[in-house]
Amino acid sequence: MWIVAAVFSALFAGITAVLSKCGVKKTNSDVATAVRTSVVLVMAWGIVFITGAQKGIADVGARSWIFLVLSGLATGVSWICYFKALSLGEVSKVAAVDKSSAVLTVLFAMIIFPDERNLWPLKLVFLAVIAAGTFLMTDIKRGTEKGRSGWLFFALLSAVFAAATSLLANAGLDGIDSNLATAVRTAVVLVVAWGIVLCRGEARAVKQTEGKELLFLVLSGLATGASWLCYYYAIQHGQVSVVVPIDKLSILVTVLFSLAVFKEKLSWKGWTGLALLTAGTVCMAVFT
Repeated sequence: MWIVAAVFSALFAGITAVLSKCGVKKTNSDVATAVRTSVVLVMAWGIVFITGAQKGIADVGARSWIFLVLSGLATGVSWICYFKALSLGEVSKVAAVDKSSAVLTVLFAMIIFPDERNLWPLKLVFLAVIAAGTFLMTDIKRGTEKGRSGWLFFALLSAVFAAATSLLANAGLDGIDSNLATAVRTAVVLVVAWGIVLCRGEARAVKQTEGKELLFLVLSGLATGASWLCYYYAIQHGQVSVVVPIDKLSILVTVLFSLAVFKEKLSWKGWTGLALLTAGTVCMAVFT
């Protein structure tokens, strides 16, 4: 069942990237992150109360609280960087670099968690394939618009903090309902997101957000919430080193939509990279 959850997580995550790009064409990236997080928070806590998971709050230990809060902080920073990258670069390029977090996550998971070291030589081979594919995917379109190459820096930061998010969340899920953990983490992300907006004096930009872009941000938040619920159920019941690569297959959905919606083009390197990334991920899930 956790494999199915991981697949749905990838599907919703792929849709999220496209909807997010549609929501940051004119909207400030920090404001976009805050708006989307608000939607995710409502959805996450709604699921908690529907399932009755809120009853478990009193049973959450100090250790779990610490890791969930740290995970939320890492997620907040990752989202801020991701939206900034989306506002500067092509969605397919940004998504490809962001997915490189899978390599970092699996490597650190094998180092930290003994259970993740099963068949580690094979995992390293598949990770190398995924890394090669990710590298090639960044060459989706030769050249960058003048003054807008900063997307790569923010995309890399997003990937690093996304990797930290997965590991910290896994450490904080021991004995906690996955829906409750998602809601707690989202609350932390919300504080981080709106804190940045207020500190930078960007609150006025919320009122200036166009209705169409606001709609896309809301839809992006709903897709994100659905992806998170599936993802954290999967890592709670399955292997992190398998769930994370499956989740990163969202790149397939993202690329297909970016080609159709934004008319982005894939070079031969891009197609080769996509094939390698997909093959490495599938092999990681099937053979390890």
